[in-house]
Amino acid sequence: MKALTGFSTNKNAYEAGLEAAKMAGKSKDAKLVFAYMSCDYKIKDVIKGIKEVYDCPVIGNTSFTGVIMPQGYVGGDKPFVGIMVLSDPNMIVGVGFADRKAFQSARDAGEAATKHARTMTKMPYNDEPDVMYMTASPTEEEFFLKGANRVVGRVPLFGGSAADNTIEGNWKLYLDGKVTSEGVAVALIYMNGHFMNEFTGAYRETGDMGIITKVEGTRQLVSIDGVPAVKKYAKWRGMKPSELMGNALLSATITSPLGVKDRLGDLIAIRHPMFANDDYSMNIGANLAEGTTVIRMEATVDELISSVGETLRKLNARLEKPAVCYHLVHCGGRRAGIDSRINEVYNEIVKNVNGVPFIMEFTFGEYGFVDDGRNTTGGLMLSFTAFTK
Repeated sequence: MKALTGFSTNKNAYEAGLEAAKMAGKSKDAKLVFAYMSCDYKIKDVIKGIKEVYDCPVIGNTSFTGVIMPQGYVGGDKPFVGIMVLSDPNMIVGVGFADRKAFQSARDAGEAATKHARTMTKMPYNDEPDVMYMTASPTEEEFFLKGANRVVGRVPLFGGSAADNTIEGNWKLYLDGKVTSEGVAVALIYMNGHFMNEFTGAYRETGDMGIITKVEGTRQLVSIDGVPAVKKYAKWRGMKPSELMGNALLSATITSPLGVKDRLGDLIAIRHPMFANDDYSMNIGANLAEGTTVIRMEATVDELISSVGETLRKLNARLEKPAVCYHLVHCGGRRAGIDSRINEVYNEIVKNVNGVPFIMEFTFGEYGFVDDGRNTTGGLMLSFTAFTK
């Protein structure tokens, strides 16, 4: 396997896609293009430009404010597109797409997209893919994943949720000419090489924790230990609840979010409080369950930056062979907290990828897995993936 990367900031959507593809260079063995771009573009035109060069599926989503490529951070106040092409004569890829509006549930949509991808591979049903990539809208990721798991089981997972620059629902996800703001796209990959994923929030646990005593729906945290969630969190932080109301909660919790441990304690999935309601409940960026423990986590901005290098080093230490490329999913909320220091993130990447191609996108939800095959989703997390020979 080899990977090719390219990018463009051309204002013309078609030309941007074409420029990024030409920069990456042609490959007769191209099997899949990951494409992450500005929500300001007409998505179909960018993809049309990319497919002038590559006769293979183009999959991805809009990214929060930019992407990081081998040449540096691309985006900011400019429209942008970054691509990474997986090329391997022996790789088999199947892709699928589902618009949520066409299905009764997100689970059904995830199942339909994955069935289409499985059929496209033409592989025997009992021959599981080596890895599954997923992108989805940032609302029902857990249920899209449940649908996918109906088809392929717990195949190792990586990917992230679509994002926009202003958290106003302008995000898009796409597969070739299919584009939606609410849905799911998957790619099933069979390959001769190897794959490894490091999925982490890289936050420190504090001594502040409590039992979730009430949840409305799946993502509205009403109370912790019987106390309104915002009031409980404010007490932990030594703040006034009034300081956290509305959108103020979003930025206040980037360096101190909530976390829930898996049953073995191998992973703490981060839960990002997004909005404080008038009744002191919190809207959370991922699902929660009553009767489970929630922990307040911490990290400084310096630690958010240094965790990129630390996570890459942990990933590299697990590889049996050198990486040929890296697909890096970085939470958009973390990126917002890092703000103007984003070039320090680039420096952390370059110091740890040994000169091989990479792409980093900024998402509103991150997906990964731990060693025994448990796939999950979170927010404010890093999902770093290496492909090897």
